[in-house]
Amino acid sequence: MDQRTDSERRPDVLPGRDARPAIGGARKGGSWLDRLRQRRRTVLVVTALIVVAIAATVVWWVNASTYESTDDAFIDARTVSISAQVSAAVVDVPVTDNQLVEAGAVLVRLDDRDFRAQVDQAKAQVDQAQANIDNIIAQLGAQQARIDQADKQVEQAQAALTFAEQQDERYQRLVKTGAVTVETAQQYSSGLLQAQAALAAAQANAVATKKQLPVLKSQETLSTAQLEQARAALEQAETNLSRTVITAPVAGRVARLNTAKGTYAAVGQALMMFVPREVWITANFKETQLNGVHPGSPVDIRIDAFPDRTFEGHVDSIQAGSGTAFSLLPTENATGNYVKIVQRVPVKIVFDEPPDVLLGPGMSVVPSVRKK
Repeated sequence: MDQRTDSERRPDVLPGRDARPAIGGARKGGSWLDRLRQRRRTVLVVTALIVVAIAATVVWWVNASTYESTDDAFIDARTVSISAQVSAAVVDVPVTDNQLVEAGAVLVRLDDRDFRAQVDQAKAQVDQAQANIDNIIAQLGAQQARIDQADKQVEQAQAALTFAEQQDERYQRLVKTGAVTVETAQQYSSGLLQAQAALAAAQANAVATKKQLPVLKSQETLSTAQLEQARAALEQAETNLSRTVITAPVAGRVARLNTAKGTYAAVGQALMMFVPREVWITANFKETQLNGVHPGSPVDIRIDAFPDRTFEGHVDSIQAGSGTAFSLLPTENATGNYVKIVQRVPVKIVFDEPPDVLLGPGMSVVPSVRKK
C-alpha cells in the first residue's frame, strides 16, 4: 500500500513554474476581443476589400446611370458609285485598289478622239452661224441705205411733178390766148403725166424697199437662234469631252475597282466604288435609351478594330423616327395581333477630330453617350 501523500504522488506545480489552468478554464476565461486583436491584420484586409468593392460598385453604378451605350453601331459614309457618263474605251486607270486620293484626282481616262471631233464640228457651226449674222447685219445696213435713196427719189419725183404741173398750167393759159400752139401745150401735159408716173414709181419703190427691212430682221432673228443652237451644241460637246476624264468628287479611297485599260465603258456602267474620307457613326439605340441623349452630347467611341484606343465625338442628330418606319416593308401594327417591341432609333455621331486610322463603312463600333 502506497503511503505517499497526494503531493508526493503527482506534483502539479513544479518549482519555478506557475500553475497551468485547466483546459476548460482557459476557454472560459479568454474573450473575443483578445481573439480579434490577434487577427487584427486579417480583419483590416477584409474590411479594406469590402470598402473597395463598395466604392467600385458605386462608381460603376454612377457611370452606368450617366452613360448610354450600344453595340448596334457601325461606321457609316456616303459611298459613291463611280460610273461612266459617256460610252468610250478605257485608255488609262491611274489608281489601284484601296488607294487614298485627293479631291479632283484622275480615276479613269476614256478615249476622247470622237468627242474632240464633235467639239471641232460644233465650233465650226458656231462660226458659220456668227458669219450669217454678220452678213445679215451688213445687209440691214445696205437696205437702210436703199431706203434713204428711195426716199430721196420720191422727193425728186415730187419736185419734178410740181414743176410739170406749173408748166402745164402756164401753157394751158397761153394756148387759150394763142401765144403757143396746141401741140406745145400737149407736150407739157404729157410731161405732167410722166412726172406723175415717175412719182408713183418712186413711192412704190420706197415702200418695197422698206418692206424688205422686216424680212432681213427676221433672218437676223433666225440666224441668232441658229447661233444659240450652235453654242449649245458646242457646250454639250465640250461637256462630253470633259466626261472622258473621270475624277474623284471628294477626298477618299478607291474600293471595288472593276475596270482596267482596254475595257469598254458604257453609259451608267459602275467602274469602281469610292469611299469618302468623311465618315461618321450610325448608332441604333433603343428608344428607351434616348432620354437624356441630345445633339451635342459627348460620346466615347470604341472601335472593334482598335480596341486599345478611345476616340472622342458628339451626337450630331437623332433620326425623326425608328429604323423600321423607313424600311422597305414597314411594320403594320393596325392589323392582326399586336406585340409591343422596343424599337431602335438611328443616332448620328460624328468625330470631334478626324480619326488618324483607316475607317470604312460597316466597321463595328461601341459608342457611350454621356447623358445630359
